[in-house]
Parts: sequence; C-alpha cells; structure tokens
Amino acid sequence: MRRKIVAGNWKMNTDFQQAEELIEDLLDLLEGNEMENPLMVLCPPLPYLELATDLIDETHVSVGSQNVSNFENGAYTGEVSSAMLSSIGVEFCIVGHSERRKYFNETSELLKEKVNILLDHSMKPIFCCGEQLAERETEKYFEVVESQIKNSLFHLSDTEFENVVIAYEPVWAIGTGVTASADQAQEMHAFIRKLLVEKFGKDIANDTSILYGGSCNAKNARELFANPDVDGGLIGGASLKAEDFYHIYKSF
Repeated sequence: MRRKIVAGNWKMNTDFQQAEELIEDLLDLLEGNEMENPLMVLCPPLPYLELATDLIDETHVSVGSQNVSNFENGAYTGEVSSAMLSSIGVEFCIVGHSERRKYFNETSELLKEKVNILLDHSMKPIFCCGEQLAERETEKYFEVVESQIKNSLFHLSDTEFENVVIAYEPVWAIGTGVTASADQAQEMHAFIRKLLVEKFGKDIANDTSILYGGSCNAKNARELFANPDVDGGLIGGASLKAEDFYHIYKSF
C-alpha cells in the first residue's frame, strides 16, 4: 500500500529562531496525535536542516532538503552534496521544483543526475513536474508532464524507482492562490500513474506516492486528498503556519 505524504516546502523563508519555533509548534500539535501514515516531511532552508533532524529525533516526522548538488564532492563552492545531507539524517530531497527550473535553468538532464546521486546515497527524491499556464491553455499539459517524467526518471531500474516520490505542481497554481480543481488534479495524477504502469508495471505504479502541489491549503486539502490517485501534498506557503500545516496533515 502506498504511503500518504504531506511535505512542507518552506522555500527561502524563516530565520533560525522562526524555524526552531515552527518545528517545535508542529511537534506540540503532533504530540499524542502523530501517525506513521500520513508521513510528515519538513523541508526547511539548508542552514536549518540539522536543527530539524535534531528536533524531530524519535518521532515519525522526516526531513527533506530543497536542493542538492549533482556532483559527488569537490571544488564546487556553495554546493551541498547528497553525502552531506545523508550524514545528518536527511531522508528526502525536492528535485525539479518549477522555481529551480525557471530561476536556475535546471534541465531534465541535470535533474536526472540529481535523482541518481540521491538514490546512490539512499535518499528519496521528491520529483516535481508540471505545466505552465500557456501549456494548460493549449492543452499540452499531458505532453509536458510526460516529457518531464520520462526524461529524468525513466532510466531508473524498478528497484531504484521504488524510492521515488512524484509531485505534480501545475506552475500556474504555485503561489498564485489559484488551485487546480479536484477533478483536474485527479486527471493528471491518474495520467501519471498510467505512465508508471506502462514503464514499471502495475505493482510499482500503485505503490508510488504522487503528491499535489500548487496552492494546497487547509481549506482545500481534504477535497484534493479524497481523490484516489492523490496521495498527499507538497505544501508551500501553508507549511509556514504550524496550525495550517497540521490541519492539512490531518486532512486524510
């Protein structure tokens, strides 16, 4: 049975004290109410990853990074490697977020390398895919998402792919307050799962968690998560408020 996951992408927000207070507030809300399924994953900025792994110790909460280098190690000033992340207990890493694709020109080939290096260090990629507004309006959204997934993930073996989480994030809904309807989300998630069945077989496809990202919040999470192929969310702004994020976590 596939895992339900609610992952909070804090992006470039919070200072150290705010990060510490947010994690502690979440843990207070979880006390006595924590579940193994759904899994809560916190993805704070890089400087706070060790703080997060220390604070969530002995809980079912996991920590994810927002980025990773495609290099193993070496003279790459400012980069952070998979080995570094793994060594402090980081289990997940977001790969291919639309903001990384847009502002840092991350290509499918680069994302493929990042996926590979994460898996080499027993970390789980949360691979993001999704279409721009113009691609939605011209009805190219299936084609775009299929290309993104195939170009960065379909080189993997069945065993490798079993450690991948996919997050569908319609770019036109990220940070805009506009959300894909429950029907639109289910339509794309079902399409993605069909792609996975064709490549990796029914068992692996049915065990793969596919998350929705794109203005998912405490008000619409329950409706989105009720869809049979929506296995949780990659949450942006709403993950910065402990009560809102906790409410989303409890929306299954």
